[in-house]
Amino acid sequence: MSDVVGSVEQVVVWPVKSMGGGLSPAEVPADVRGLAGDRAWALVDRRPLRDGNVLSARNVPGILRWSVESLDGEQPVLAAPDGRSWHWSDPRLPAELTADLGVPVDVTAPGGYADLADSVLVTTVATHAAVELGLGQPVDRRRWRTNLHLDLSAPAFAEAAWEGRTLVVGDVVFRLLHPCKRCAIPSWSPDGHERSRELLTYFHGDGGRRTFGINARVADPGAVRVGDEVVLR
Repeated sequence: MSDVVGSVEQVVVWPVKSMGGGLSPAEVPADVRGLAGDRAWALVDRRPLRDGNVLSARNVPGILRWSVESLDGEQPVLAAPDGRSWHWSDPRLPAELTADLGVPVDVTAPGGYADLADSVLVTTVATHAAVELGLGQPVDRRRWRTNLHLDLSAPAFAEAAWEGRTLVVGDVVFRLLHPCKRCAIPSWSPDGHERSRELLTYFHGDGGRRTFGINARVADPGAVRVGDEVVLR
């Protein structure tokens, strides 16, 4: 089997689970927890029967209308739907989020809040282009919550057969897990204002067997960079 080769087109870190505003650094450390700062913060539910549960856009889609505009040292700075900026450490932030979302919430200390712990989501240029072709319209790439977007010498959806293989990105080695079976979140626009029924049908029709991208974990840490050479073995 010939190696698949290519390069990193984009690196994205999503500091707060389910919020928009993915940050695209030119370089980011990668270790056994994933990409540094990815899903490092989250909102927690304070409703009595759900107290302490981590919230996502699956149950509170309004989270998507908030975004991370930057990091101030170790903490995110949020952009509210009305354009105001809020520092994660601002004691007024939980009340502001509660008023906007209609659900009592609090903010977390830094930790790991990805749905699949310590993971990195890998997507490819070819598969994204194939989805756009299948839908007959452009698709905002932010919908996928990608961490590494790769331009590879492989056809669309080839990653569906890569489970168990090794992906070398610059000096970082990833162990490929399972293809990513898409939930309903990509059907929401990145700003949470509208839903694409076409995209929902695309992934959840035909028995819901269609996947997009593949999950990975870091085997050998290092730093990943835009433009890094990529080899799939």
